[in-house]
Amino acid sequence: MKKGFLPPLAVLAAVLAFCLWNSAAMSAVSLRWRDQLQRAGILAQDENWSAVQAVLQESYQDWSDYQTYLHIVTGHGTVDEAEILYRRCAAFAGIQEGGEFQVELAGLREQLRLLAEMERFSIRNVL
Repeated sequence: MKKGFLPPLAVLAAVLAFCLWNSAAMSAVSLRWRDQLQRAGILAQDENWSAVQAVLQESYQDWSDYQTYLHIVTGHGTVDEAEILYRRCAAFAGIQEGGEFQVELAGLREQLRLLAEMERFSIRNVL
């Protein structure tokens, strides 16, 4: 193999490694956020609204810590939609509206799942 091929191959290998790492990292962090939200949903069923708000705030803070990274590696629309859903969940938790809260929470969890799916390294996402 000629020496001229090594730099491009090294770049391709680095890009592939980053894509694989990003996919795993996004899956892990998305799962953590969805678990936090599932806990908030269980607390809402028990009508423990102060705990719901605390868990939701914890999840939102965790989410906020990743905003810059998310805006770099994924679509802004998906990130913005999740942000809106977080705020809607907080509003319904604030007025203790259990039914609407659960609907918005389900939408938020699905949006976070979609976020991870969009970053999954697969043929469908590459093509």
